[in-house]
Amino acid sequence: MSLPPHPGIFTSVERRCADLNPTPELRLPDTLGGRPAPVALRQARQLLYDRSFDPAARTDLWHQIAERRRLDPNRSDWPTAVVWLGLPGLRRTAARIVRSLRVERDDVEAELVTCYLEALADIGPDTSDPGGQVLRSACSRAWTRWRTVRHERVTDDVEGSGGSPMDTDARGSWQAQYDPPANRSGLAAGLRFTVPAHRVEGVRIGALAQTWGLAAPGTRYSGRGRQVAALSLRHVRRNG
Repeated sequence: MSLPPHPGIFTSVERRCADLNPTPELRLPDTLGGRPAPVALRQARQLLYDRSFDPAARTDLWHQIAERRRLDPNRSDWPTAVVWLGLPGLRRTAARIVRSLRVERDDVEAELVTCYLEALADIGPDTSDPGGQVLRSACSRAWTRWRTVRHERVTDDVEGSGGSPMDTDARGSWQAQYDPPANRSGLAAGLRFTVPAHRVEGVRIGALAQTWGLAAPGTRYSGRGRQVAALSLRHVRRNG
């Protein structure tokens, strides 16, 4: 299949899983009482969406996929492969949300993957038609979240969005880069945003968060716990 040029999460996962066949392999149940037969990842995806294929076998495959989701992404390629197996059931909804709500495709894809993994975590060993339930739930959750976002007020006026007013100047801006811990799954995404220089210079990150109402009074860094991300700032000067 040809891949779109934009580097969204769907495209990234497709490229990563092009020749992937993680272990332990998925297995097809043998209806004749023999041993379950291993099935390649690409063949498994075709069978999952083949309506003429045995529904009981498809159900069994989805339950195996739900189990593979729990594997450590630092030691297994299965967490990425699990996402890849769900992409055919998410693409149409992604296109409809982008077209109907006029939002960024990359953001929609990331939200759909999140909803898909959440729905996959909810199915139990006795869930009937787990594939249909997971995909319907994921798409429904994504629609609900994006409709909610659509009603939020978007503004370019950071000064008027909260916090104390401050004098502005033309000395450029500060760019904040948020980077989650790297892992083999390749699904973690960084976040970058830019704020005016006068909002950051001479103010520590904690004080900035307090100004914007992002930290409760008395909040402080204790120095304990594991690292969950890295936040870096760099000065971006305006041209001219």
